[in-house]
Order: sequence, then C-alpha cells, then structure tokens
Amino acid sequence: MFKNTTPFSSFSVNDIPKAKEFYGGVLGLDLSESNGIITLHLAGGGKIIIYPKPNHVPATFTLLNFPVSRIEEAVKELAARGVRFEIYTDGPIKTEPSGIFRGGGPVIAWFKDPAGNFLSVLEEPAASQ
Repeated sequence: MFKNTTPFSSFSVNDIPKAKEFYGGVLGLDLSESNGIITLHLAGGGKIIIYPKPNHVPATFTLLNFPVSRIEEAVKELAARGVRFEIYTDGPIKTEPSGIFRGGGPVIAWFKDPAGNFLSVLEEPAASQ
C-alpha cells in the first residue's frame, strides 16, 4: 500500500518564528513556510513538517540526527552559532565537556531546538559537512 509513496515526518513546536530562525538561520537548512507551517527541505529530496501546537510538549527522544564527518568541527561551529549542547555527567551516558558522547554506538552530541525538542549531530566519516 505505501511502497510507492513518499513518506515524511513531522513534529510540533510552540513558536514558529523561533523555529524558522533556528532551523533556517542557525542550522542553515533550506525551508519554506506556508500557512504558519514550516517545511524543511532535506538533501536527497526528503522533507519534514514543523507545525505549531499551543500545548506543545518537547520530545524526550531525538527527533532529528544530522550526520557529519567530523563531529568536533560541527560541535564547535554550532556552539559558535549559539547552540548549547547537552552535558551528561550522571547515569549511564557521560559526555565530554563539549557535549560529545563516545561511550558506545555512534559518536554523538545532543542539543535542543527552541521548543525543547532533542536533535543531534553524529559522526559518520563518509558524511559530508
């Protein structure tokens, strides 16, 4: 039934103008806006819809993962743009002071959008930056 469809993901935020500035300005993604809804236009033709929700509750899991070839460079560049990375010092996940986690699985660093949703950069050596 869905074999030949083009699925897309969506998630909510509590402030579309802030989301538009963050995803377009800070992260540098291509986007469009229509009727108060943002569409992120991803490499390869994919898209993600970001819609307003008055009673928005931030996701407690990672919504978007951005593969990068050199995570240290990506973290530094995003931090210079005002992105604050999550620092974990207690529990099973312990990050470096920069926010990078190297404790198993992909090398990854988590951060939040203005609505509190979790995003990440993760190192994939073949990824373009």
